[in-house]
Amino acid sequence: MNIAELEQQLLAAARSNPPSDGVPYAFEQRVMARITSECLADVWGLWERLLWRAAAPCVGVMLALTVWTLMSTSSNGSSENLAVALENSVMAPLARLEDSW
Repeated sequence: MNIAELEQQLLAAARSNPPSDGVPYAFEQRVMARITSECLADVWGLWERLLWRAAAPCVGVMLALTVWTLMSTSSNGSSENLAVALENSVMAPLARLEDSW
């Protein structure tokens, strides 16, 4: 259907049905009071809902990474502890400094 023709039909229908004069008493004031009484969005409540929804996926990721870490360390043939390996990695640059003095 042609949009211009549809617009003309809608305008003709609106003109043929005039609005009634029976508007309730103080209708405009009630509408404006209702609009201004709308409460503002609760930002803390929104954060609370979002964080609770994010808790389950975070727990799932934590469990998956825990299983992956346990599987990778148990299948690793070396008996070196992870803490010792981390300490050696962190202290390696400092060991080179001690050699230069």
